[in-house]
Amino acid sequence: MLETSARLLKLLSLLQAHRDWSGPELSARLGVSTRTIRNDVERLRSLGYPVHATPGVAGGYRLGAGAALPPLLLDDEEAVAVAVGLGRAAGGGVEGIEETSVRALAKLEQVLPSRLRRRVSALNAYTVQIPGNAPSVPPEVLTTIANAARDHEGLRFDYTGHEGDSSVRNVEPHRLVHRRGRWYLVGYDVDRDGWRTFRVDRVRLRTPSGPRFTPRELPGDGDLAAYVEKGLNTAMWRYRATVLLHAPAERMRELPLGLEVEPVDEGTCLLKLGGDDVSGVAVWIGFIGVDFEVLDPPELAEHVLRLSERYRRAVSGR
Repeated sequence: MLETSARLLKLLSLLQAHRDWSGPELSARLGVSTRTIRNDVERLRSLGYPVHATPGVAGGYRLGAGAALPPLLLDDEEAVAVAVGLGRAAGGGVEGIEETSVRALAKLEQVLPSRLRRRVSALNAYTVQIPGNAPSVPPEVLTTIANAARDHEGLRFDYTGHEGDSSVRNVEPHRLVHRRGRWYLVGYDVDRDGWRTFRVDRVRLRTPSGPRFTPRELPGDGDLAAYVEKGLNTAMWRYRATVLLHAPAERMRELPLGLEVEPVDEGTCLLKLGGDDVSGVAVWIGFIGVDFEVLDPPELAEHVLRLSERYRRAVSGR
């Protein structure tokens, strides 16, 4: 059985790591009776920690948000992860957070043991971060979306599309995804009856928010990373192209390009991709190194034709 002071620290660590705990769960974790848990909760309250209790069979304990930030209990790996994360955040990505991240990192490094400071310093010194030109997102927008996803509360927001058109969306938020400097929200669009991916920098939240919802089965067989990646390769771009490749689908999948292809027959397959301009799409298709036919859009077909004529003129004197 843990001594009282050690047990209080362990109890505080458990409350910080989990949203809700029942009395029997905490009792089993700490090896004491539920009566002792109640007494320890009162001790934490006397020290200024806002521990909320709900009576009844389905009740339990939760660490609430207090007027002051309580001391965090971090193990070695958690401390390194937080320090490295703050170092990355200092490089941008979230609007207005750079200076705050530097201040927080400086405070954390003051209390890190020397063995952990060396690990953090090595990671920061020998890691190169390439700054991006993606638009930043206010941190309060990210936290609002994350809290709504956690609590299963709907969101209402104005969303600006690729062409600058604006629409009101009613969405059941599920996850925030960070990719190549941009933040994306994966959620179920209630009015359009389907899963959608939204760029968070194009979201303008409305109040009040939507009603609570029951979580749905995830798209893409639950692999949200693959789902978002596939969507960004097509729907998130200004131009969406469909190309017939004169090569077997199995051969195209073996290329180190991450191609998502659909077999048509033994010798051909369909490739769907996108880009902000047709010239970039045309060049990228050329990298694949096989014959192809542009099925859509017409702008891409016209650009490929002009490009082929330019190349032909470049070697006409030979």
